Amino acid sequence: MSIFRGSGVAIVTPMHDNGEVNYESFGKLIEFQIENGTDAIIVCGTTGESSTLTHEEHLDVIRYCIKAVNGRVPVVAGTGSNCTQTAVYLSREAEEAGADGLLLVSPYYNKATQNGLYAHFKAVADSVNLPVLLYNVPSRTGCNIQPETILRLCSEVENIVGVKEASGNISQIAHLAAIGGGKIDIYSGNDDQIVPIMSLGGIGVISVLANVAPAQTHAICQSYLDGDCKESCRLQLEAMELCRALFCEVNPIPVKKALNLMGMGAGALRMPLTEMEPGNVQRLEKAMKNYGIL
Repeated sequence: MSIFRGSGVAIVTPMHDNGEVNYESFGKLIEFQIENGTDAIIVCGTTGESSTLTHEEHLDVIRYCIKAVNGRVPVVAGTGSNCTQTAVYLSREAEEAGADGLLLVSPYYNKATQNGLYAHFKAVADSVNLPVLLYNVPSRTGCNIQPETILRLCSEVENIVGVKEASGNISQIAHLAAIGGGKIDIYSGNDDQIVPIMSLGGIGVISVLANVAPAQTHAICQSYLDGDCKESCRLQLEAMELCRALFCEVNPIPVKKALNLMGMGAGALRMPLTEMEPGNVQRLEKAMKNYGIL
């Protein structure tokens, strides 16, 4: 049973100017997502600045999100780490808090062999009873989870059910879909590849775009799931300028700026992330206006 199908938002973590988490704005963002058809909320992922949250903040944000959502859509908690024991700790706490699933990024910086990745993910998954999604994003981690390793994990570890694929390598994803035989839930991790990945058997996206355009991102996925591939493709192409603008600087710098431009109170970034360059802000504003969300 899949955790969700469709558009899952990789939600930002709003901050006050002093760097503290802004829970009032976070609650409003959660309501904005649910009101506009988002199919799941992924909390404390890359877009949520999990790498600069303390363990206590990380868990407090997860707990707040679960409580605010109150069962209306699935909440998937990002609990990965490059330290296996830390990932186990965060995963157990998220399970106790009531998360519906977990998202585990591959170990970064220290990296690992494919056997090491298998051992790491298996150890974390074995420590909980929740369904687990792997997160393959080699551009950030320096570590690519090979399709054969993903298949082995999904075949041999009962609660590892799929992957957020953000490698950008369509050939690799096609190979994964082919060897997976429909047994692996594949989610696009790149907003400009939702339709291509769904055409290979993917069942949705874990999306940055959905922060600012939740209804539109849901529609891209739902149209495809409903069999209207032509409409899904049209919507995907319509969003391409904004997708590119949202990644003209490292995520989540542009998406937080976009939310602030919309008056959504995403607030400040935590260093080492800094504010957007003025020229990129102009590019983002233009893309948002062309897309009709500003």
